[in-house]
Amino acid sequence: MGKYDFDKVIDRHGSGALKVDALSEFFGRHDLKGLWVADMDFAVSPRIQEVLVERMRHPIYGYAAVSPGYWQSITDWLWHRHGWHVAREEMTYIPGVVRGIAYAVNFFSRPGDRIVIQPPVYHPFKMVIEGNSRVVAENPLIFNNGAYSMDLEGLERIFAGEHPSMMILCNPHNPIGLQWDEDTLRRVAELAYNYGVTVVSDEIHGDLVLHGKPHYPFASVSDKAAKVAITLGAPSKTFNIAGLVSSWVVVKDEKLRRPFFSWLAANEFDSPTFIATIATEAAYRYGEDWLDECLSYIEGSIEETDRIVSDTLPGMTLIRPEASFLACLDCRGLGLDHDSLQDLFINKAHLALNDGAMFGTQGVGFMRLNLGSPRSVIREALASLAASLAGVPAR
Repeated sequence: MGKYDFDKVIDRHGSGALKVDALSEFFGRHDLKGLWVADMDFAVSPRIQEVLVERMRHPIYGYAAVSPGYWQSITDWLWHRHGWHVAREEMTYIPGVVRGIAYAVNFFSRPGDRIVIQPPVYHPFKMVIEGNSRVVAENPLIFNNGAYSMDLEGLERIFAGEHPSMMILCNPHNPIGLQWDEDTLRRVAELAYNYGVTVVSDEIHGDLVLHGKPHYPFASVSDKAAKVAITLGAPSKTFNIAGLVSSWVVVKDEKLRRPFFSWLAANEFDSPTFIATIATEAAYRYGEDWLDECLSYIEGSIEETDRIVSDTLPGMTLIRPEASFLACLDCRGLGLDHDSLQDLFINKAHLALNDGAMFGTQGVGFMRLNLGSPRSVIREALASLAASLAGVPAR
């Protein structure tokens, strides 16, 4: 028995939680079990809540200075957890990783530039690119025998032939939960350096690598990587505090960093709220034991989910993640078209999952399942899905 109770079911209805209070808006009905939005249904580390409550007791919520302890907590965490040395001047605040990607897109590229993504991948990448009048260049991942890998030959062809100014790397890769190995990242860095491509690395799931495996920050794998990398991270997924909007960006190369950080400062994009800074410092200083227990719980949930899927959901396969609490269900064995698959999950099983098609055409026939919930909730969801499969033969 651990120190923290991850089995406790907490009702989030009425709290403004997107996962449950926006079901009708996104799925057309409110009576669904929400296993979609990428936050967890676990209570945060008590220390985070304590420091927030303590600060909120003070009756003035005015402009706040950023304490040196805030920055030190981040650099200490990156060194302790990942062996990555980051100096204070190499880092600044950003109000969310997706916003940070958007800032980098606007600063380091121009309208009409091509920007590489690797679908199936987190859908805001494409939205940010196209919404800012840039052009998506796709280098799809290779899916073979239930496992994904990066198409490095394809990546070089795009770099050489399409001359993109930027690549958005997902490390670990969402939605499949793949932690890229050092050799792959070094090869990406070498190609980007040789072809003059800036790499924006989204590492928001980097603290959530499972089974004791290491996370490799892209900028740390080689000198060339450090020359081309804009690294984005946050305590939000790690400690379940996404609503507090606290993220950071690291740029090791001075030629990239100085003008970019100056632009962020000039537009006050680098100015955090006091809520963000005190919660972040508390998380990084005092939350590691909570995180370790949380990861162990998620590992157990993945094991159990895999067994249940194998035993009770014919035509479906769980793609086991190496990182994060998000996993993909390969539903192609059901032989259902896209609308029928959505109907199965939403109207028959009464479940809200992320439609794999949102991550690119390569995700069609897949559903992204959030396992960051008490196991009783996951069991109920899978039982509902199994019952709804009656009469749907496996192909």
